[in-house]
Amino acid sequence: MDATELAQLLTPDGMALLDRTPAVSDDGEIVRVVSRLRAEGHDPRLVAAVLTQAKLRQKARGKFGDFASRMLFTEAGLEQATRLSVAARHAGRFAAAGLHRVADLGCGIGGDALAMAALDLDVTAVDQDEVTAAVATHNLAPWPDARVLLGDAATFDVSSVDGVWMDPARRTAGHTNTRRLADPDDWSPSLDTVFAAATTTPTGVKLGPGIDRDLIPDTAEAQWTSVDREVVELALWFGPLARPGIRRAATVIGTHGIAELTGAEDAEDVEVGPVGEYLHEPDGAVIRARLIGDLARSMDGRMLSEGIAYVTSDSPVTTPFAQTFRVLDTMPLDVKQLAARLAADGVGTVEIKKRGVDVDPAQFRKRLRLRGGSRRMTLVLTRVAGRHTALLCERLS
Repeated sequence: MDATELAQLLTPDGMALLDRTPAVSDDGEIVRVVSRLRAEGHDPRLVAAVLTQAKLRQKARGKFGDFASRMLFTEAGLEQATRLSVAARHAGRFAAAGLHRVADLGCGIGGDALAMAALDLDVTAVDQDEVTAAVATHNLAPWPDARVLLGDAATFDVSSVDGVWMDPARRTAGHTNTRRLADPDDWSPSLDTVFAAATTTPTGVKLGPGIDRDLIPDTAEAQWTSVDREVVELALWFGPLARPGIRRAATVIGTHGIAELTGAEDAEDVEVGPVGEYLHEPDGAVIRARLIGDLARSMDGRMLSEGIAYVTSDSPVTTPFAQTFRVLDTMPLDVKQLAARLAADGVGTVEIKKRGVDVDPAQFRKRLRLRGGSRRMTLVLTRVAGRHTALLCERLS
């Protein structure tokens, strides 16, 4: 979407057309909708923009819920936007710290600024892309204490606010088909600029969860967040936004609600021990935060092998921080033996998990030659005390 298309879309007629156009994905239905709208006399460029927005609104419901039905998006902006459930927790940090005037630098389509405005914070959102800033302006229009500025986040005067939220652009410029930038010096603003601001102003920073941990300053609280088992971000908190005594945090959001595991530093792993009756796969946020050892101690567990993020125990444990499996058997990691065993047990569906072994699960499943049995099983391919091993398991709800 370019500036001309956006200008057409933001007219009263354009927005009315968007609000009455449903999202369609079937090619035949798309053709019929396009034909109908063009027969009504609408500009072809407006029709294309409306259909794109209708599709993006439908896609955005997973992140923004009912809010999506009144928002505008760019493809890249939606992909990079913070989920509303996570943005609400960001905003809560600033509110709890008593920071009322907040700048959202690199605001994108305005997801985090929206959550801040909903908590009655005074928000100044900044983005250097004209179309993105216009989209954010539309999305923040219902909140009188939120405003959007077109400008460079790196040159914003942070002395004018109480706190700063930064989401450095980690992809090339554009609204579609953007490319990830690996070098933090190429981000906008650069990571050095971000960390310099954090020395003078209470700051929160959103980064990708896989960032090199050596780049994380010792002064920051590093919080990894997962939503429905997917690790979605690393947030760094500085000054009063960082919680005393906490330098590592794993926040897990799911059907259970919100749970958090925290530590003053990376947790030391527990000792390696024999396979017990139960196997636990820590949530990705726990793994990224390196709090596996603390989780294992809380369930009286032990590691399967050094450096492998699986915990085993002799008793079942219900925890939001791990998925739990009952271990039915332990076998050598030999595809022929496993195929024969699964066939004998009437297994027709296999979930394959792996850690610490060089195996392509899709290819491994083909080699098992499952023959449509009624039983389902989870096959964990890993190392036990350093040896390649297959664990035959059943998933516990």
